Amino acid sequence: MTDTPPEPAPTTTVDVNGPDFAAMLAARLCHDFISPASAIVSGLDLLEDPSAQDMREDAMSLIASSARKLADLLQFCRVAFGASASAEAFDSRELEKLAQGVFDHVRPTMVWSIDSQPINKAAARALLNIAQLSASALPAGGVATLKGVTAEGRFLITADSVGPRARLRPEVLAGLRGEALTEGLGGPWVQAAYLHALVRAAGGQVAVEAGEDRISLACWVPA
Repeated sequence: MTDTPPEPAPTTTVDVNGPDFAAMLAARLCHDFISPASAIVSGLDLLEDPSAQDMREDAMSLIASSARKLADLLQFCRVAFGASASAEAFDSRELEKLAQGVFDHVRPTMVWSIDSQPINKAAARALLNIAQLSASALPAGGVATLKGVTAEGRFLITADSVGPRARLRPEVLAGLRGEALTEGLGGPWVQAAYLHALVRAAGGQVAVEAGEDRISLACWVPA
């Protein structure tokens, strides 16, 4: 990403306080959780099936990997979507572990280039959401490099996703711009819209830039 950040997105037009937005966000989280939860149940069913005892080792492996994925997602979402409301600041090393918990279960890899430091609540939530969006921008794999620096009273976050067919869905781009969902999938849109609204409420800005096999996300919030 260049030293000059992309143009900031416009002011949000999304009603993030309405019941429809809350329902879409809840649906997005349920979608993320249902896959590993269902895999755990499938593994347990195999263990209980007398005719499938030769698959016991596979069943145990499925249960273990799915349980880890579910736990990683729950810990991530607890901070990324604000349930961990008692903490006003987070250690960047803790945030790295939460972000890595997402990347452990997807194709792309993460490079974390953020020094050990306390990060305020708004910046921490923005950082985690940008990390997950940068992973989703690499469906065929690649590398997402996350950086965060404090300067002039601001905490600037950048994420460069580089890999084959790097892209963001049109509804994600709409959400990052603060635009209402008109078509496409609500799950990808709602996280982008949440990020935009979160950053704007903190007094910051979000930006996105797309190039060939590269997606760059950036935002800043008051430090």
